[in-house]
Amino acid sequence: MNINLETERLILRNLTPDDYREVFKWCGDPDVARYMVYPVYTKAEDVKAWLETLDPDSPDDYDAGIVLKETGDLIGSGGLYYWEEEDLWTIGYNLRKDQWGNGYAAEMIRAVLELVRSQRDVRGIRGTFARENNRSRRVMEKLGMTYEKDVILTKLDGSSSYPGEEYRRLFR
Repeated sequence: MNINLETERLILRNLTPDDYREVFKWCGDPDVARYMVYPVYTKAEDVKAWLETLDPDSPDDYDAGIVLKETGDLIGSGGLYYWEEEDLWTIGYNLRKDQWGNGYAAEMIRAVLELVRSQRDVRGIRGTFARENNRSRRVMEKLGMTYEKDVILTKLDGSSSYPGEEYRRLFR
């Protein structure tokens, strides 16, 4: 979905292929990718190819780049993604390592969730994270989500799997 939102500290907008160099700063960082299902990107051009696949007109993907108002820097991305088979929205977020711990992920998800709820019926949200990723656990707790179950997360390329947790928040 086309996104153009502002929060107290952030500008949320769609990513474009022109953002690939900035996006590579977190997608190419092994510390950031450690807890993500995608493998570490090793070439910025591969990030550009991925960005070219994003569809800002999809009614089920509210995906936003996260820009700091104060500096204009693109520092991450994330959003909500609808899963029809479960009638739930999955949350996701990814930030440059130097921006961790500032509350930006929760601020972004709250704003996007408010937008989605103004346009769609949202029964609930869910998120998964690597069990040892306490920062993601804290984001989900700030969003009012609670532990649902243990899961196994596997990198998209099948290179590794690791224990995770799923958190949920229902609205009805």
